[in-house]
Amino acid sequence: MNNRVGPIDRPGAAERTQDAGDPMAESALKYELDGKVAVLTMDDGRANAVTHGMIEALHAALDRAEKEAHATLLLGRPGRFSAGFDLSVMTAGPDQARGLVKAGAELLIRMYLHPQPLIAGCTGHALAAGALLLLASDTRLGTAGEFKIGLNEVSIGLRLPIFGIALARDRLSKRYFTGATIGGTVYSPEDAKAAGYLDRVVSPDDLVAAARAEAARQADLPTGALAQTKKDARASVVAHVKATLAEDMKSMGPPTNVSKK
Repeated sequence: MNNRVGPIDRPGAAERTQDAGDPMAESALKYELDGKVAVLTMDDGRANAVTHGMIEALHAALDRAEKEAHATLLLGRPGRFSAGFDLSVMTAGPDQARGLVKAGAELLIRMYLHPQPLIAGCTGHALAAGALLLLASDTRLGTAGEFKIGLNEVSIGLRLPIFGIALARDRLSKRYFTGATIGGTVYSPEDAKAAGYLDRVVSPDDLVAAARAEAARQADLPTGALAQTKKDARASVVAHVKATLAEDMKSMGPPTNVSKK
């Protein structure tokens, strides 16, 4: 069952910016089938930035997972889940920033509607679009430690896009929502659990095993019932994102206080 969603489907080749053919894309995302679970591990050797190449690799992995798995697990590299959108693209100019953010929005909504249980194992820092990857996942396990998790867009001079606000409003605790979005607050893993970014925090040594066990457990859920219930439960958020994305991207620009280094 392919679960792409109308006008915010994956961008065509003409819409992709210069790093769409990034040769690192394949090596930066590892796909493994573990019983009924598709395990997707992001590891670019650095901060796991969300590039066009990573986005395309994740789409391809989700395509494959829908065909051969019953649950999907997304992991990062030790100490880094994802630092968010690639700043080299985000600071290259308004058009480049809009193109990457739009492609990211399309991926996030696809993940949010993925017709299987989607479990995230947050292996470390998860900032900006990295935190949105957590919000788009169904069940989120995080590793204990000195890690930062949150939507820090405002603190780096970047307006949080409407799709990010919509995901935050749906998944975060109402008590934390204003600080997490307007305030750009970042949290420790334990505080991120209270805020709603994570469902459980475990020791670093146990994270991957615990995430795999949770994904295997959820892989036994009836997929048809799960997919339809997820679609129905999240329909209003998806409709809002679809209705606002094009206009929202018109005023999306690069961060105002981040160096291009």
